[in-house]
Amino acid sequence: MDKVYRTTVSISGPLMLVEGVSGVKYDELVEIRGPNGERKNGRVLEVVEDKALVQVFEGTAGLDVRGSEVRFAGHGMEFGVSREIIGRIFDGLGRPSDGAPPPISTKRVDINGNPINPFARNYPDDFIQTGISSIDGLNTLSRGQKLPIFSVSGLPHSALAAQIARQAKVLRGGGEFSVVFGAMGITYEEAEYFITSFKRSGAIERSVLFLNLASDPAIERIATPRFALTAAEYLAFECGMHVLVIITDMTNYCEALREVSAARKEVPGRRGYPGYMYTDLATIYERAGRIKGKDGSITLIPILTMPGDDKTHPIPDLTGYITEGQLILSRELKDKGIYPPMDVLPSLSRLRDKGIGKGKTREDHRDLADQLFAAYARGRNVRDLVVILGEEAISEVDRLYLKFAERFEQEFIIQGEDERSVEETLNLGWRLLKLLPIEELKRVRPEFIERYMPKE
Repeated sequence: MDKVYRTTVSISGPLMLVEGVSGVKYDELVEIRGPNGERKNGRVLEVVEDKALVQVFEGTAGLDVRGSEVRFAGHGMEFGVSREIIGRIFDGLGRPSDGAPPPISTKRVDINGNPINPFARNYPDDFIQTGISSIDGLNTLSRGQKLPIFSVSGLPHSALAAQIARQAKVLRGGGEFSVVFGAMGITYEEAEYFITSFKRSGAIERSVLFLNLASDPAIERIATPRFALTAAEYLAFECGMHVLVIITDMTNYCEALREVSAARKEVPGRRGYPGYMYTDLATIYERAGRIKGKDGSITLIPILTMPGDDKTHPIPDLTGYITEGQLILSRELKDKGIYPPMDVLPSLSRLRDKGIGKGKTREDHRDLADQLFAAYARGRNVRDLVVILGEEAISEVDRLYLKFAERFEQEFIIQGEDERSVEETLNLGWRLLKLLPIEELKRVRPEFIERYMPKE
């Protein structure tokens, strides 16, 4: 950190090339001082012989080739961790933004943590209650799971993220529960909404927030999810807490990744994104999970908006490969006034059956969920048929399924900002199944029908 380099040879976009360096390593933290005395931070992206390519987080505006001074810190980007980070709000680079002094840290940790070794992983099989029926009842979240939300522009994914953060809890197994919330490229109004929502509900007392604004340099967005996961790893694996990490919006993260790749003049992959984007996303997502021998866990809900409403776009496509399912929000349901507009049919939680059942939620959960899926799917098919043939052409049973689909959307999926326990969700599902003849309920065991179907 003592040696000052004034040997910058080129500046391009968010990158600067410094030559004549020695002892510099990949991902090392860099401090830059411009000709006007302004200080900026960066990191080393590449080292070739005596040349270092530096990514400047705050952007290179105000820097020039001859007047800039560069110092290399000798270590990567670090975040000071301790239990005092709980209840605090940080910017995208881990600096306090809530007006309070920096928390006293017990140690500093490199933000570029490693993915969990598959051999050391424990299987996610404990139910996490989000308080949202379309998730808890049909596409259940398990402790240690990675379950993304796929949204599109204009849908209320921000409100849904805040609601999950407020309501989520582990029902069994004990242990403290906390939320780490990371937002990238959000507007000032969205940031105020998140902060107000957390404070008003009291959820801030168990949460850590990292907020990168749209007005902040795009390059900072590459670091924000890593700061969030570094905080989560400390709370989970050193403090023994159950941590829910919510990161929004991964599309903004990938756009920043593409910006750096273009500045480096790398050969683009699909739709201009770098070819290593799959690997880069995996280094983030695979830091979530449970570790054998440790009480804590990290459950991850990344949120992304699909460009052009396209599920085959590289960002949702690659995210789907790495994670264990997806929750998909629907523009059609939103236009009907349904919140949350969760389209349960294309949504999927691959670990659902491991986190539900006797001793976890309730013994009838799996049968009930399967029957609700089947009935709603048939009701949607009948709805499409009515558009073509008219309601006169369908049978009486099909009319019941059509009524079920409508009631399912208007009573089960819709719930507004209210929280529902998993018990309330399951009981509501049984009340809706009462709309159908008993002989149509082929996916639930007779003893469960006898025990849980409302008698009135």
